[in-house]
Amino acid sequence: RFLGESFVLAANGYDAWQPFAGLVSGLWTGMSAPALTVAIHVSWWLALGLILLFLPYFPSSKHAHLFMGPVNYLTRPQRPAPGAMDRLDFEAEDAEQFGVARLEHLDKTQLLDAFACIMCNRCQDVCPAYQTGKELSPSALEINKRVFLNNHLKNFATGEETDSTMVGAMLSPSALWACTSCAACVEVCPVGNEPMLDILNMRRDKVLMESDFPKELQGAYNGMERNQNPWNMNEDRMKWARDEEGLEVKTVDEKPDFDVLYWVGCAGAFETKGQRIARSFSKILNKAGVNFAVLGNKESCTGDSARRSGNEYLFSMMAEQNVELLNSVKPKKIVTTCPHCLHTIKNEYKQFGGNFEVVHHTQFIDELMKQGRLNPQSGDEKMTFHDPCYLGRHNGEYKAPRHDLSRVGQLVEMPRNEENSFCCGAGGGQMWKEEEEGTEAIRRERFKEADQTGAEIIATACPFCMTMMTDAGNELESGRQVRDIAEIIADKL
Repeated sequence: RFLGESFVLAANGYDAWQPFAGLVSGLWTGMSAPALTVAIHVSWWLALGLILLFLPYFPSSKHAHLFMGPVNYLTRPQRPAPGAMDRLDFEAEDAEQFGVARLEHLDKTQLLDAFACIMCNRCQDVCPAYQTGKELSPSALEINKRVFLNNHLKNFATGEETDSTMVGAMLSPSALWACTSCAACVEVCPVGNEPMLDILNMRRDKVLMESDFPKELQGAYNGMERNQNPWNMNEDRMKWARDEEGLEVKTVDEKPDFDVLYWVGCAGAFETKGQRIARSFSKILNKAGVNFAVLGNKESCTGDSARRSGNEYLFSMMAEQNVELLNSVKPKKIVTTCPHCLHTIKNEYKQFGGNFEVVHHTQFIDELMKQGRLNPQSGDEKMTFHDPCYLGRHNGEYKAPRHDLSRVGQLVEMPRNEENSFCCGAGGGQMWKEEEEGTEAIRRERFKEADQTGAEIIATACPFCMTMMTDAGNELESGRQVRDIAEIIADKL
């Protein structure tokens, strides 16, 4: 087309709006008018011919994203949250496969992801596993899916089974278990791809169909199944409250007319750092005069770690049990100090008949301060806030924690914050297993970034994040304090 335009200018005269074609047209000054006319027509047909030659290659190339990308983005599933997974029907009589083993087991939208990928590598650039030297690359997964599809289109057209499983052909076992389910890849993708959900569904196949998963997860599964908590502790879930002299915390049986149900979570009930968070938040609720209660020993794990690590059957049992309990209690509002509990009860229990108003404790504290029911003392301590993935990217809350901290100190942001925050490394069941081999631990990578801000306190809003950041600080021999927002606010009352 460019050469054709240069022939047109040689025949009709210079055009200031086409300076480059005009320069080339000077090469044709010796050609006759009929020769220029022939050259114009030949150039036009050559251009059209090259386009026609490219068309058969176009659908199987990366250029397919030009039309598949918009289609994929406009037809992507409307999920209550980026990481909300679909329920598996274990009662279906014709069900022969649970989870995704082969490419044909994927939903149509996940297959379309492969052709929509523009190979920009944004997902890879924000993936905490890839950035710390693990084998996982979300973009490589999508590219491998497209290559495999192009090589097996006949199988898909005839309904035949393909000859390879996704784990092995498209990503390694180490890559499969490196994902932290942080949703950074889903958040950043310009065409709406969801490689994270592919990985979580492949885990379902490995756990449910093959019983092939990291051995460390078995302890968490046993704990959730036998003692309703992944720590596998058979203790009083109210011990954290009873051990604190003067702390008033009533159960729903003791106070049936409560207005707010505080979902303590397993970390708050059994883990030392989580117990500090639970006690601090209870002090805040009492100070603000909130009429609240807890479930006590009726409470059990939400099953988040089971679902993210692939044990959907265990998650389903726990979800059904919890939804039945919550529906019998009929809470007006649920507040939780764990973003994983928040996400599961708010977004995924709907699949089991549970529709509840659920807020995070940072949101509730922000609301209490705006109402004038909490008036913490301000200070000049420098604090930086680590955004939990399941509070931020999964549930879209970035402002409330910052409002809370800004009331009591000076907030200093890390370079990667809010929707661009870097994961702590605990999500996706990683809390209960050894991290996959890489160049650095995700928790230490994040802690170093927080440490470089010069803040005196690294603030968190998740018991998992607090554990990982505390462990990283100890490993790096840092003197930085790691504290939950509830602890910080409670100390300022």
